[in-house]
Amino acid sequence: MSASHPERSLVPRPRKVSLRPGRFLLDRHTTVRSQPGTRPAADLLRTLLTPATGLPLAPAADGQLVLALDSRLSGLGEEGYGITIGPRTVVLRARQLTGLLRAVQTIRQLLPARALSGRSPDGSFELPCVEISDVPRHPWRGAMLDVARHFQPVSYLLRYVDLLAFHKLNTLHLHLTDDQGWRMPVDAYPRLSSVGAHRSQSMTTPPGQGAARFDGVPHSGTYTKQELRTLVSYAAARGVRVVPEIEMPGHVRAALAAYPELGNHPERRLDVWTRWGVCDTVLGVHDQALDFCRTVLEEVLDLFPSPYIHLGGEECPTTEWENSPAAKARAAAEGLPDVPSLHGWFMGRIGAFLVQRGRTPIGWAETGTELPLDFTVMTWRDPAHALAAARRGHQVVTTHHRATYLDYAQSADAGEPPGQPGAPVGLRAVHGNEPAPDHWQPHESSQVLGTQAQLWTEYVKTPDRIEYLTYPRLCALADRAWSGSRSDWPGFLERLRQHTGRLDALGVRYRPLATH
Repeated sequence: MSASHPERSLVPRPRKVSLRPGRFLLDRHTTVRSQPGTRPAADLLRTLLTPATGLPLAPAADGQLVLALDSRLSGLGEEGYGITIGPRTVVLRARQLTGLLRAVQTIRQLLPARALSGRSPDGSFELPCVEISDVPRHPWRGAMLDVARHFQPVSYLLRYVDLLAFHKLNTLHLHLTDDQGWRMPVDAYPRLSSVGAHRSQSMTTPPGQGAARFDGVPHSGTYTKQELRTLVSYAAARGVRVVPEIEMPGHVRAALAAYPELGNHPERRLDVWTRWGVCDTVLGVHDQALDFCRTVLEEVLDLFPSPYIHLGGEECPTTEWENSPAAKARAAAEGLPDVPSLHGWFMGRIGAFLVQRGRTPIGWAETGTELPLDFTVMTWRDPAHALAAARRGHQVVTTHHRATYLDYAQSADAGEPPGQPGAPVGLRAVHGNEPAPDHWQPHESSQVLGTQAQLWTEYVKTPDRIEYLTYPRLCALADRAWSGSRSDWPGFLERLRQHTGRLDALGVRYRPLATH
């Protein structure tokens, strides 16, 4: 099907596909001509195809597979690309290098699935002759992976990035810290790793549903700085940016276990939290806590070149502040109307620190209007919050939990593995997620950067479980985020049925499509 009708199998769906007569034979004689500025894309092509196909794809001045940059292709923007496949040549062209990286992934999908598996019997592959012109609908298309609740080794994060890039997703949002674990090393605060990266056990029952039960199994994990640099470099070579998240001023129990003086009760000794849910221990609002955040972020900025740095900000109980004379005094000294207003003040102070260093702060928005205006916001509680944030002037990444949270079950089937309590989030709900609905005004829609999926890992321990929950739902999100209204539900299902052969070839453990 994919060889004869590529528009019926590509995920995400390209903007324009025109079939042409004939086939191009990719074999051991095929060579690659990379024009000036295109070498990283040529390197990626070989990195991805040579081990899987056994073909050398050697560089040559007269190569049949041509990569070219053309600044005159203004309509393609940063990530758009064009592909022309004829019987004798394949030409990949883009205005910017990132576009060529996207074109490489399309070539992978145009090849037979066996070209992805590394088990090809004959070492030659046909590409359909076709003309493709493609450009994404939204500039932010991503997935958040929570490695704080359950740590994943960097070797798996590299595979995770490969699968994002295969679906033309461009953002890995890495949730590095939370109440249950701190995963990023900080030279200035070594106990964040030696203490904060280890918890004694994990809760096995959902919060508020009967007596709490625990597994009695210690859980640990932290990355080295070199591992994180490797991840960032590996992702960049595939056109994926890594956005780190350091939670504050709530979701910090692991940090307070390591450094209790950062909290509202310096004399108190805490453990790394073993429960799920919202912990009521939060950072203090004294200068030492603010200096801690700035120092940690200095090291974050050194590791992660992303223009965006996520500061968390959600689910921050203010009870400790309301009971703290020091917090009350801080609120009064800053001229705030009440103690809960310390949350916005805190986020504003740390956000300004990032802005001064040329980065953009991001936060989870509880209402869409409570974060400082220099924040990009992720709206997750209610779709109406995205509109409120856009009208206020924020740039918005929509992450509504009923359409993008992949830790919820995919169906109500009795055989579905247990997960986050709540109604299922099915494939169609994910595909139906429209970051900027048609009824919005143009100036409101222009504030929307895009969308991303979330996988919180309270109940997700292994890579197999991650992939089962992620796919094929992430295919649906990728399709809509790139293709917009070009991706209708029946057409997507038809393309996805072809696309699952590629997932099989890549060894992805996904939920079978027949049961959706």
